[in-house]
Amino acid sequence: MTYNINDKGYYGEFGGAYIPEMLYPNVEELRQNYLKIMAEPSFKEEFDQLLKDYVGRPSPLYFAKRLSEKYNTKIYLKREDLNHTGAHKVNNTVGQILMAQRLGKTRIIAETGAGQHGVATATVCALMGIECIVYMGEIDIARQAPNVARMKMLGAVVRPALSGSRTLKDATNEAIRDWINNPVDTHYIIGSVVGPHPYPDMVARFQAIVSEEIQWQLKDKEGTTKPDYVIACVGGGSNAAGAFYHYLDDTDVKLIAVEAAGKGIHSGESAATSILGHEGIIHGSKTLLMQTNDGQITEPYSISAGLDYPGVGPMHAHLYKSGRAEFIAITDDEAMKAGLELSKLEGIIPAIESSHAFAIFDQKTFKPDDIVVINLSGRGDKDLQNYIDYFKL
Repeated sequence: MTYNINDKGYYGEFGGAYIPEMLYPNVEELRQNYLKIMAEPSFKEEFDQLLKDYVGRPSPLYFAKRLSEKYNTKIYLKREDLNHTGAHKVNNTVGQILMAQRLGKTRIIAETGAGQHGVATATVCALMGIECIVYMGEIDIARQAPNVARMKMLGAVVRPALSGSRTLKDATNEAIRDWINNPVDTHYIIGSVVGPHPYPDMVARFQAIVSEEIQWQLKDKEGTTKPDYVIACVGGGSNAAGAFYHYLDDTDVKLIAVEAAGKGIHSGESAATSILGHEGIIHGSKTLLMQTNDGQITEPYSISAGLDYPGVGPMHAHLYKSGRAEFIAITDDEAMKAGLELSKLEGIIPAIESSHAFAIFDQKTFKPDDIVVINLSGRGDKDLQNYIDYFKL
């Protein structure tokens, strides 16, 4: 059994492209060309060069000595927080801007929740001199003000989504509307492993650099390419897809996806999609989705703007349904506590999204010789106000 995508664009029963007819030409153009373009030597060369000289890759694989001592296991942190723009998101936007150029697109749109993907998109648009419009929920604009300022400094137009919960899913809806109205010149840089095929696969391939590096970095440090566990937080799931990618079919390596339980799984204010979700279609793909009995999307909630998505990427839906990955839900309180602990033990302030992954140690015990790799997907600069308010710092 493979946990990778098949040639029809499905992971098991999840995936596909459920799109309005108006979007078909855009998505089909991408589907027919993305693998060919990614295989071109000139594309690979430019992508690798930018990852090295612009993003600052490879990101370090850091042995967290004090954290390891506390939990009596070997904990390595994949330092995606050290990338240019402060998170893993830029790996994908660099890839997609090069893709858009080769498809002759002159205008970029994106959606963003926490703002990290918006910043990463605005960054590569500035780098390449391409027009950039970012859709962001009105509530997220208020709670992620530093990232909004960054996008504007980088020359992007930030458009608020004023409908629904005014968060990530509504920003995505607005971006899709824009794309339908501007099919010829516009490329939509989706920020996660969500959306219609080929997006989940394309984004996963651009993020796969994370697990590619983990393999050789771990070989240097531990004499093996395989950790016992790879752990990552999951909203839509791009950082997890990148960290899991090269281990998907290697069942010796256990995969743990950490979701946001918000104020509690059954509190009515949660984003624990795998536990609360049912099969449905959102933003062009069949996946697990939080919804009411009559199929209306339930509003997700998390203290972290990047994890409050009501669905999960189809790769992760398949990993959950097949049992290949273990899914664990972490509350706001557990995540905040874990973020503060990492700061004090290792001198690293993580994004609140990433903090969810670090709360795993209160839920699960590891053996002393286990090698546990956590994808530290982003840094906490953007969340300082949340930390200040929460801990009354």
